[in-house]
Amino acid sequence: MEWVELGRLGAPYGIKGWLHIESHTDPKPALLKYRDWTLKFATGERTSRRVAEGRAHGEGLVARIEGVADRDAAAALTGARIEVRRASLPAPKKNEYYQADLVGMKVTNLAGVALGAVSHFVDSPAGSLMVITGAGPEHWVPANQRHLRKVDVEARAILVDWPAQET
Repeated sequence: MEWVELGRLGAPYGIKGWLHIESHTDPKPALLKYRDWTLKFATGERTSRRVAEGRAHGEGLVARIEGVADRDAAAALTGARIEVRRASLPAPKKNEYYQADLVGMKVTNLAGVALGAVSHFVDSPAGSLMVITGAGPEHWVPANQRHLRKVDVEARAILVDWPAQET
């Protein structure tokens, strides 16, 4: 996988071309360390843009992208995915994984029941949730040490402490 999604551009913030930023990095402000972003639009088109400035704002981030000077120009970018080349990312530490690497992995629980595969992640106030689909009901499993027991990158498999059916 050449590209890794690190966030998304949200709604305009103010009238001078700033945007709300949804960051998938941990901690969230780490996204602003990457000054050159590739924006991927719903059409599949990619364009390179440089971050002029950015900062924490409440629970999230706001940023201004070079060449975006007003609210209308910012609105045209809303919804674009923020991507960087995998080669520009640091190697994950032991027992740490990029979410993008887990998407598509098959998931089994401790009882040996196949739950499906990781479809995507959702950020919640309590942390990231793995959304597992494909083998019965959808499961939203917290991506933490308590529930994420083993990741086998070579086998593309994850073992979780999670029931097959929620009661």
